[in-house]
Amino acid sequence: MANFHVYAGAQGSTAYPAVRTIDIGDLYDCLRAGREDFMAKPSHIMFIIVMYPLIGVVLAAWTSGGNALPMLFPLASGFALIGPFAAIGLYEISRRRELGMETSWRHALELRRSPALPSIAAVGLMLFAIFIAWLLVAQALYVSLMGSQPPASIPAFLSQLFGTAGGWSLIIVGNTIGFVFAVIVLSTTVVAFPLLIDRDVGAWSAIHTSARVFMANPLQILCWGLIVAILLFLGSLPLFAGLVVVIPILGHATWHLYRKTVAEEVLPKI
Repeated sequence: MANFHVYAGAQGSTAYPAVRTIDIGDLYDCLRAGREDFMAKPSHIMFIIVMYPLIGVVLAAWTSGGNALPMLFPLASGFALIGPFAAIGLYEISRRRELGMETSWRHALELRRSPALPSIAAVGLMLFAIFIAWLLVAQALYVSLMGSQPPASIPAFLSQLFGTAGGWSLIIVGNTIGFVFAVIVLSTTVVAFPLLIDRDVGAWSAIHTSARVFMANPLQILCWGLIVAILLFLGSLPLFAGLVVVIPILGHATWHLYRKTVAEEVLPKI
């Protein structure tokens, strides 16, 4: 690493890549390309994504007690907030495959030598802070609507959740707040990490470019977020085991979304 830089790129200046508009059909193209990346050498990325089902099972077991049970859904859904950072190894594999380079799981680990690593870490810390904020808000909302007394069992918790006015308020308000958090993450990091892996533009430019991609394609990016949420939900159903397939496909697909939405040319300084 030639020098330590976070805000701007290695040259000390901030580049602003031009962005493109896409249509809904492009999202399916990204998913198809992500699936092709996954199918090409799936064994090379299994070590990256096998941790997520294991984490999910551990979380489910940890929150099976009454004290932590109300936080199971916020924890599980909150992982989508840090997902863009967790998939950085998958972006690198797609990048190398696109360039026709040798590709294996070891190349994902080589990101530790990336000159953009400080910027990647900075954006990752931002996502982690948002994740913690979401958990704190979710906990505060539960206490305000349901009280501080934890449910005695899973059936008691479900009965309280779906059988009381406070429970339905928790579902509606909680999901609304969660949607706001998801939009914040989606609009600031939808292409941030692939951009940093591809070009050392600095953390600010990566976030700024993601925001401009979102503003240029608001409906399309929201649809992308919905697709991600649905696939993560479906992948979580069989004890989170489906995430072994869903997460890598989405990670690879995000790289292709970056390619479709961010141009090679750079805008004049702003």
